[in-house]
Amino acid sequence: MGKRKKHLNATILTIIMLGIGFQIAFSRSVILNVVVTFICLLYLLYCQVLLRKVLIMLLLAFPLAFGSWWSFIMFGTGDTWHSAWIYGSRVYAYLLLGSMLTLTVPVKEILISLSIHIKLSETFVYGLLASFNLLPRIRQQFKLIQYSAQMRGKSYRPWQPALYLRIIIVALHWSEDLAEAMSSQGFSEGFPRTRTFNDPLPRWQWGFAIIVIMLYFSAAFLVSPW
Repeated sequence: MGKRKKHLNATILTIIMLGIGFQIAFSRSVILNVVVTFICLLYLLYCQVLLRKVLIMLLLAFPLAFGSWWSFIMFGTGDTWHSAWIYGSRVYAYLLLGSMLTLTVPVKEILISLSIHIKLSETFVYGLLASFNLLPRIRQQFKLIQYSAQMRGKSYRPWQPALYLRIIIVALHWSEDLAEAMSSQGFSEGFPRTRTFNDPLPRWQWGFAIIVIMLYFSAAFLVSPW
């Protein structure tokens, strides 16, 4: 965790993501969408996120952005070109805004940082952490269910509900084991927990988040560029 302290704290990134993301939904500025996308892209590069990963992410999002753009060109009313570019660029603004958090900070650090600095429920946090830690086992169980079905002459496809029903049943059994494991490790809801790590959050980062959100608000709703 120490090597990332030169970057913004996970809580601050979350606040910026939510604060600007909420405003983007009501803003009608193509220029601001592009600016948000560009700044987030620069931050990803600053955090040394693999360029290949970023490019793959942008390419995968292109059909969604193009589809939004094309639907307004073909079926929109009024200033269709402006609306098309707004919604097309908005896809990338949201994508890069979220990636600024998810590609630079591990899920565990995000959740624990939120529990420390904005008092997110620790029961909720540890439940989510347990769910993420179960993902490898769920993938393994996914394969086992398919193999066992093939031995009986059946074949489950990813779009068939029966496959996911079996996974859910297995996960419900795991949840009971997980609750017992958490209790055996001393987890009690509502009681303070001993922390073995440090997640410093400088005050200037709170000010930075407020300034960034207010600057976007002023630009989007007072200046209103194209």
